[in-house]
Amino acid sequence: MNELTLTLIRVAFLAVLWLFVIAAIGVVRTDLSGNSGGRSRAARRQAQAPRAAAKPQRARRGQPHVLVVTAGSLKGTTIDLSEQQITLGRANDATLVLNDDYASSRHARIFPQDGQWIVEDLGSTNGTYLDRQKVTRPTPVPAGVPVRIGKTVLELRR
Repeated sequence: MNELTLTLIRVAFLAVLWLFVIAAIGVVRTDLSGNSGGRSRAARRQAQAPRAAAKPQRARRGQPHVLVVTAGSLKGTTIDLSEQQITLGRANDATLVLNDDYASSRHARIFPQDGQWIVEDLGSTNGTYLDRQKVTRPTPVPAGVPVRIGKTVLELRR
């Protein structure tokens, strides 16, 4: 091989290496900022506006009325349940922002449906677990059964 060919191969290798580094930085930046990419900030704000204006309803007797963090960095945190969904993840616009290395930006959601609360994994990397069983589809959450996302454990309580 002559010197010119060897130099061109070295330059091409460095260019590909830099493209990979730039792509990796972009993915990390997007993950940390919680930007969904598909919607603008104004569109996200408009989509959230009706939820914020909705008046919370009282939980029926025997139904869970509070979500409690029982383990993890947010231990002791409680969220009153209403007829709104609760999003869980590292994104800043999540209802419960998890500072957990094993949580995805948009990790899971808990929402009411037909008088019961349902947990749904939103395509997270490390999975969502309901009482040691991985959640693969929307699953009802009984009161007192732990929901684990990384090191964070949540329970619905009456």
